[in-house]
Amino acid sequence: MRHLVGFVLALTLLAALFFGAGWGVAKIIELRGPVTAAGAGHALTSSQGLLAVGVVAATGLLLGLLLAVPLVSPLATGLPGLVLLGWSALVVSHSHYVLKYLPLAGTHFAAGITYLLFNGVLALIGVSMLVPLALPSRWRGRPRDADEEDLDDIDVHAALGLTP
Repeated sequence: MRHLVGFVLALTLLAALFFGAGWGVAKIIELRGPVTAAGAGHALTSSQGLLAVGVVAATGLLLGLLLAVPLVSPLATGLPGLVLLGWSALVVSHSHYVLKYLPLAGTHFAAGITYLLFNGVLALIGVSMLVPLALPSRWRGRPRDADEEDLDDIDVHAALGLTP
């Protein structure tokens, strides 16, 4: 059951990465404007800029929680990590296919993901998302307490005094 929930969380994380990080990065790039000698503009302090940074941060928070919480199945981060590495490998081998088969091409979501993909950020994130797959402790369930083990040994009829 834990790994089934992990699979659902993997789909959720993939959607969050595509829609949240994709949209947020595209908006940040759009609002950043040209970088001058004095530095970037202050468009990120606008409400749109803060919203974009907040969405990217919330996506990062979800990713961090799924990576750090030991009760979460390693499939929750491992499967999206494999997808990100697969897309990154496709960029290296046949980059024209990436743009051809990218979902929702022409949207802010796809523009942000394309930026992250071609700059290698998704490969970096994908490799870090595979770490829980290599930890044996993440594949095991929660250890049972001694009290729970004692409950298995109780004879209900004897405890209620129903035995002759």
